Amino acid sequence: MNRKHRFSVAAALLALCTSSQAQELLLEPVAGGFDVATSVCAAPGDTERLFVTTKGGVIHIIRDGAVLPTPFMDISASMSSHEGILCMAFHPNYLSNGRFFLVYNDTLDQSHLAEFQVSSDPDVADPSSTIEILTPFQQPGYVHNWNCLKFGPDGMLYLSTGDGGGYHGLPADSGSSQDLSTTQGKILRLDIDAPAPYIPADNPFVGQPNVAEEIWVYGLRQPWRFGFDSVTGDMFIGDVGQTTREELDFVPGGSGGGLNFGWACREGTVCNNLPGCSCPSAVSYVEPVLEYNHSGGLCCIIGGEVYRGGAMPSLQGTYFYADYCSARVWSLRYDGTTMTEH
Repeated sequence: MNRKHRFSVAAALLALCTSSQAQELLLEPVAGGFDVATSVCAAPGDTERLFVTTKGGVIHIIRDGAVLPTPFMDISASMSSHEGILCMAFHPNYLSNGRFFLVYNDTLDQSHLAEFQVSSDPDVADPSSTIEILTPFQQPGYVHNWNCLKFGPDGMLYLSTGDGGGYHGLPADSGSSQDLSTTQGKILRLDIDAPAPYIPADNPFVGQPNVAEEIWVYGLRQPWRFGFDSVTGDMFIGDVGQTTREELDFVPGGSGGGLNFGWACREGTVCNNLPGCSCPSAVSYVEPVLEYNHSGGLCCIIGGEVYRGGAMPSLQGTYFYADYCSARVWSLRYDGTTMTEH
């Protein structure tokens, strides 16, 4: 089954999907008027509110289809004009402990992963409650920085990081994605309920010399969005390509991590023939489960989510993802071995 639908990606960010037929999805706008919405999420157990982060550094709350007049938080004075707040994640026990986490770039193009607390008013955060979870990282530029933030089914906090490279040509970092001493071009895994430096004992590179022990998987270029299947624990990673391929990567639930997806030696399954790389290689690269080229106006994969809601039973277990330039959305089912309905 093929479910390809065109619509504005910006509008889709804040939309509810409803289904009148098995092969047709209709989009209903929920709210608008934001200063470039960058992510939308909800706190675990909270069925009444949506939280919207923005490029301008403001977090808004939507309740009953209306944007509350007072922002949840405004840290715009600390924001880079290029990116703002990139993502937000709530602690699994947020309704009892009030802890939430943001990833953003400051005015010096430093990436931050910081913890905050809600105030005594559940609709207003306390911006003075900042705790830096990782040392702020000085980026070489304002693209391919730290970006997506999610709690996994294991209760760990996952953070995706770009390679620090530019739009075209060779990566400006000269291979950070394959360098285990740096956190660039990776997905990091943290136990934020443990003492600093928050390294889970079962991370794949713990105890190895000259290695960033936060690393979970590596060999990524710009893993702009990733998501977990809440039932299986599978992780889907949309990794933005450079000039040739966009790719969807997969980490099965229960994995011990340590996977290498190949960038910058490879872009998808295409060998880049860079110095120090060979294809095939003695290094075991993990193949993407899906890739596509830039024909037909395609240019930039946006990773999505596995649907596990109750409103559309026929879509249970379906993964949705998009392309930024074409505003296309696709769906598929993948069980770790077989892909169907794509």
